[in-house]
Amino acid sequence: MADISTLSKLLEASLDPRQNKQAEQAISQEQVKPNFSLSLLQIVATDSYPATIRLASALYFKNFIKRNWVDEDGNYKLPQDEVVAIKRELIGLMVSVPPTLQAQLGEAISAIADSDFWERWDTLVDDLISRLTPDNSVVNNGVLRVAHSIFKRWRPLFRSDDLFTEINHVLSKFSTPFLTLLQNTDNLITQSQGNPEALKTAFTTLDLIMKLFYDLSCQDLPPVFEDNMPAISSVLHKYLTYDNPALHTSEDDESGPQEYVRAGIFEALMLYIQKYEDAFGAQLGPFIETSWSFLMTVGLETKYDILVSKALQFLTAVASTQHAENFNNQSVLVQVIEKVILPNLTLREADEELFEDEPIEFIRRDLEGSDNDTRRRAATNFLRQLMSKFEGLVTSTSKTYIDHYLQNYAQDPANNWKSKDTAVYLFTAIAAKGTATAAQGVLSINENVNVLEFFQNNIASDLQAANAHPILKVDAIKYLYVFRSQLSPDLWRAAFPLLVNNLANDNYVIHTYASIAVERVLFMTDDKRQPIIPKADVVGSSKDLLTHLFKLITKDSAPEKIQENEFLMKCVMRVLIFIRDGVLPICENILMNFIAIIKVIRHNPSNPRFQYYLFEGLGALIRFGAPSHPEAFETKLYEPFATCLSENIEEFSPYIFQLFSALLEANPSGQLTDYYRSLFSIIIQGAVWDQRGNVPALARLLSAMITRDAQRIVADKQLEPILGIFQKLISTKAHETHAFELIDAVVTYVPAEALQPYFVTILQLMLTRLSNMKTENFQQRFIAFYHLVSARQDKGLGADFYISVTDQVQHDIFKPIYLTVILPDTQKLARPTDRKTAVVSFTKTLGESQAFVDRYPKGWGLTTQRLLELLVNPPVPSSADDLIPDADVDEVGFGVGFTQLNTCKKAPRDPFPEIADVKAWVGQYLKDANSRHGGKIVKLVQERLSPDLQQALSLYLN
Repeated sequence: MADISTLSKLLEASLDPRQNKQAEQAISQEQVKPNFSLSLLQIVATDSYPATIRLASALYFKNFIKRNWVDEDGNYKLPQDEVVAIKRELIGLMVSVPPTLQAQLGEAISAIADSDFWERWDTLVDDLISRLTPDNSVVNNGVLRVAHSIFKRWRPLFRSDDLFTEINHVLSKFSTPFLTLLQNTDNLITQSQGNPEALKTAFTTLDLIMKLFYDLSCQDLPPVFEDNMPAISSVLHKYLTYDNPALHTSEDDESGPQEYVRAGIFEALMLYIQKYEDAFGAQLGPFIETSWSFLMTVGLETKYDILVSKALQFLTAVASTQHAENFNNQSVLVQVIEKVILPNLTLREADEELFEDEPIEFIRRDLEGSDNDTRRRAATNFLRQLMSKFEGLVTSTSKTYIDHYLQNYAQDPANNWKSKDTAVYLFTAIAAKGTATAAQGVLSINENVNVLEFFQNNIASDLQAANAHPILKVDAIKYLYVFRSQLSPDLWRAAFPLLVNNLANDNYVIHTYASIAVERVLFMTDDKRQPIIPKADVVGSSKDLLTHLFKLITKDSAPEKIQENEFLMKCVMRVLIFIRDGVLPICENILMNFIAIIKVIRHNPSNPRFQYYLFEGLGALIRFGAPSHPEAFETKLYEPFATCLSENIEEFSPYIFQLFSALLEANPSGQLTDYYRSLFSIIIQGAVWDQRGNVPALARLLSAMITRDAQRIVADKQLEPILGIFQKLISTKAHETHAFELIDAVVTYVPAEALQPYFVTILQLMLTRLSNMKTENFQQRFIAFYHLVSARQDKGLGADFYISVTDQVQHDIFKPIYLTVILPDTQKLARPTDRKTAVVSFTKTLGESQAFVDRYPKGWGLTTQRLLELLVNPPVPSSADDLIPDADVDEVGFGVGFTQLNTCKKAPRDPFPEIADVKAWVGQYLKDANSRHGGKIVKLVQERLSPDLQQALSLYLN
């Protein structure tokens, strides 16, 4: 077992930046000892250790569990006794440790529950319930944190029988004790009025109860809750209006327990009004009045922001039901806009401070919907919801205020700039309909306003004026960005240079917003899929544009500052994708900028989005620049890439392996250089494959190396390690596609006689998977592999070769495989290259196979029939796809997993490029085979095919 004192010293060392690399390596050696995880838990449980070491141990435990609990197929990776011990100890421990440790252990429990709850951990709910107490808040909070860490998994899931079985299992046991706890907590709060500490802990319980109330209701309304709806509602309403000075915070920007509990109540109310309005509608009245009076009176301090936005979101949900009629008259709307919308749309001092002191945070909140909890966003959404119901009324009422604010600005632009900011915000709120898309911005517009006219009268001047207030300049750029699809290409061509000029502005928010808008405009196309900004305009200025962007990125040389602003790097990436081979004259300069950045940020990779755009940009540069100067790229990139790999920077390696592949594919000639050979020897040792995120990129890279160096691989006896990697990959569902990618390259490029000794084992592995753990994808890849072997008759393989190998696995096993898998499902092959290979395979079988003449005579006719079916829709492999799809980063899951680079995706490879017209080739091949074999094919056609098949085939032969 791992020695506790050694382990605690290593954990302590891992917190010291000077020795953390060595400490982490030492800890990873400890990990292989039995019961490592239990040693970590023991450190977490021991009060005598300093809090920092206990927290480090909890973090290690969480990460260890996430990586080592189960494999891809759900089997335990740890010994059974360790699994049992962890489940036995974990709940009791979590209930007893401080909240910071509870948070880490909760995530570990959630990870275990992912695979084990509830069938393999059916004691859990009973264990939790048995620990609940009437009045010990500390213990109760621990129990509730565990429960929330498990049940919150239900929130995003789609309905399924398994899911509802699990939820019903929980509700049958948990819902009654849960409601009792709500009652007890209400009583405890009443008894603790004069005891601030006890009151705060009880409010933490109430906060957790609200989270669980949401979890338990997120998929369906629990029957016990439905039966007790009036009682539950009265407790919720009580705490929406409850106020105790002991729970107030002294700072304006620090939310306290009351704010969090109320926000949780609003979230639950939103769920209930959106999903269970029929059961809950009767209770709604008092909640609407309370929210309303709260919003009319609440202060502007930032500590109320989350609460104001939740209250607004609740009213937005109300306005989407029949209760919206509450708002349907002019005098109510005037109140809504004056007392609720405008105060929450107006810029506050706190927002200005954020603009100046934390510009990147200002941009994220403003732009990304990470500001769902900002007042501005919530007020806008409320107004838009009202507008969708009463468009004319809301528009005309809002216009009055917009005009008033614009007049106020005109009287004294220098001092009244905020009035204009509010006017632009309010106009944008009523002009845009529906949600804006990441690709195109706002797609539909309120017919009652004129977006273009407003731009010309109020926005354009701020875009050009040097002395406009910085926030108004940002408003102007943002207006272009939001309404980008509504502006004509001509207007864009006029506006584009102004945007580029704003990149030179010293203000961080202005130049960042300019880069965001430039990036999106370059992405946009017209009806004919042509870019709306002419390529020549950008190519001409690309050197200055890119040099300037790199200068902004590297202005502050600290690693975390360089990668702070992913928007600038995204703009670099987009310019490179846009100008394509226009980059050739400035290639070297751009490459050196990328390398300089990688060298700095590798010391502390902290922003996954920035890294993604950086490598995607480098991918574009390789795609358009490397084919002309492959050696230059290889030479310059080797050293920085090799350094990152040798320092084991896990965040970068999946990207680096993809870029190495792209470099190799850009330069397909000749044998591998020495530095690729040294890389090759690292890859075939197998340890790099243990990091799951590397696998797809490594499979592609190793395939690219085999393409270039098959002769030498065989000569150096390196085929076996490659086949060992194939064996490892093919055993799991997660990596089966990559296993086939690798073996396809081996079969295509390694000479048949070198493969001969291994073929039986290769097929044995495939057939075992086919019988034990077949997936749809595996079967498709297996069929495609058969056709690849069968079609390579000229390379010493072919159908008869395949049959002879399968005979060595099990005599005559080929027959059932061919009849039940290959023949019926070849038609399902999706990739055009696979379908084309299948045509070649079937044709060569008819023309060359002896086994199909003597041993499987019926097979000859069946094969002809399937070949003719494939030829009805002759497969045409696409030429290299020139479009680069745009990945929306929010949909790309980051982490140390694999993220596909779109700029340098592997192009589909046609194994038979010499066959242009498939139909003509089939006819010619069979005619040639017939004369080679002395008329045998014609004889087989007459003997073995029905008249209609003979006629169908004759179309190809004549």
